[in-house]
Amino acid sequence: MSTVRICVCGDEATGKSSLITSLVKDVFVTNKIQSVLPQITIPPSIGTPENVTTTIVDTSALPQERNTLRKEIRKSNVILLVYSDHYSYERVALFWMPYFRSLGVNVPVVLCANKSDLTTNGNTAQVVEDEMLPVMAEFKEIDSCIRTSAREHHNVNEVFFLCQKAVTHPIAPLFDSKEGNLKPAAVAALKRIFYLCDKDQDGYLNDQEMHDFQAKCFEKPLSADDLDNIKLSISKSSPASDLEKGIDQKGFIHLNKIFAEKGRHETIWIILRKFHYTDSLSLKDSFLHPKFEIPEYSSAELSPAGYRFFVDLFLLFDKDNDGGLNDLELDALFAPTPGQPPFWLETSFPSSTVRNEAGHITLQGWLAQWSMTTFVSPSTTLSYLAYLGFEPTGGPRNSTTSALKITKPRKRRRRPGRVERNVVLCYVLGAPSSGKSSLLDAFLNRPFDALYHPTIKPRTAVNSVELQGGKQCYLILEELGELEPAILENQAKLDACDLICYTYDSSEPDSFSHIVSLRERFPQLDDLPAIYTALKADQDKTTQRSEKQPDEYTMALNMNAPLHVSVTWNSISELFVTLAEAATNPSTAFPKSEEEPPDRTGVYVALGATACALIAAVMIWRRSTNSN
Repeated sequence: MSTVRICVCGDEATGKSSLITSLVKDVFVTNKIQSVLPQITIPPSIGTPENVTTTIVDTSALPQERNTLRKEIRKSNVILLVYSDHYSYERVALFWMPYFRSLGVNVPVVLCANKSDLTTNGNTAQVVEDEMLPVMAEFKEIDSCIRTSAREHHNVNEVFFLCQKAVTHPIAPLFDSKEGNLKPAAVAALKRIFYLCDKDQDGYLNDQEMHDFQAKCFEKPLSADDLDNIKLSISKSSPASDLEKGIDQKGFIHLNKIFAEKGRHETIWIILRKFHYTDSLSLKDSFLHPKFEIPEYSSAELSPAGYRFFVDLFLLFDKDNDGGLNDLELDALFAPTPGQPPFWLETSFPSSTVRNEAGHITLQGWLAQWSMTTFVSPSTTLSYLAYLGFEPTGGPRNSTTSALKITKPRKRRRRPGRVERNVVLCYVLGAPSSGKSSLLDAFLNRPFDALYHPTIKPRTAVNSVELQGGKQCYLILEELGELEPAILENQAKLDACDLICYTYDSSEPDSFSHIVSLRERFPQLDDLPAIYTALKADQDKTTQRSEKQPDEYTMALNMNAPLHVSVTWNSISELFVTLAEAATNPSTAFPKSEEEPPDRTGVYVALGATACALIAAVMIWRRSTNSN
């Protein structure tokens, strides 16, 4: 917020105008020229909360000015309600607060007991106890209270500072004064902040983590005395706390509760805003969803910084060092988030990727899952990087986009050469019971299940594949289930696909005809590179009921003959390498041209070399002739 608009209200003769004049002129003015002062704007200055511009509007309580009063109240960000005697105090609860509510305004109110220089009003502690606290208990919109004197210039600056702070650092979202506790949303935000600052995830903020927290939030060091005082305050409320290890989550929450109780809620807001929280205690949308545009024909992948972050996260939460994340470890890891991404639930995580014998996701599977998530939904990865505390070391400030990179556009798939992608998508198409699901199981190193389970919803599997030369890429295999027709009719889905794997059961005579009819029904599939695969090659091969046998069919297309494989063979991994190679070298999986044009580069180079040699020989002959 760049401007704070203060509406000064209260009965006549309570000193509203005198407070404003005393603030502006720094002296008490006895002779007022006008009953209502004109609007005053104060530019930002050192010490102003959030460096805001402040507009102060004086008002009249006279009945004939009620329309103006109503308009000004509705335009304000905060109301300064001034009273000065018993009568005007009684009017706070009987008239003013109900009047504000009747206007439907939802702004904080600062209650001001003016003319404290009059000795008949009692001391400050008595006024607060007898007058202010009962009204604050009845009306929750009263943010704070203060006692002032315009004549003696007592707390004049402070009362307007409280008004500014009520807008820039509101107490209402943080603290329930009636219950005497931080509100649930504030506690949830502070718990997440504790989690992110507990770098070793031991449940304590040790001295170094507290120093790092102080530097991040307040940009100044935490002195040893200050740290000792913090620990002393926590020990008084929680004697059982093991402060030798550091400050635990309960102590961290209690520390912020102390800030709220002592009126230092701006300290809590500084912490919250440094961790990208809004006034409603939600994370900023620009933080969760930064601008990240992907050009046509390009895709998003994790950058080295992104992979490093997810590797470190896995190792940090693999508490038992068994090489896998169990359910409890996953729950702890996703504690500062809304839970696992919805996309993961759609892909039946963790069955979508690599798990160990105990069924826990491995580091290989963890990275593969995030690679697929980034490929399919980069916005999901960006939001979870924000939730999980990724701190950029390059790129835009406070942006998670440095954890991602954009691949070069893949426009012409038939052009020879490798596509610069490390994550590729392959649709596995074929007749029911042709062995597609078993192929995905084998891809994830799952044991073969002879029992047939029809695929209804699309199913996805992702794993890393080592290409020739040692380069690694992530291959996503997806069988489409009953949504196959809808997906193949969706051009955007086909544009995202890098390869088609046509599969058929070589032991079932009616299996291959499904591929033939599929290509006839969806001619747009011809625009995608493809590999033909004969599954169940461990069983007796049978003649296909098709106009052409698979080998003849692919030969007529100038395509490679089908690969004969079985998920029961150890060599099945070679198929996945072949698929990944074809996806990253798409020109190799298109029909071959009948006659490749000759490469004349060598001829041109040879002719050039011959010409140069002839010119050199002539020059040498001329020199020798001239010398003779």
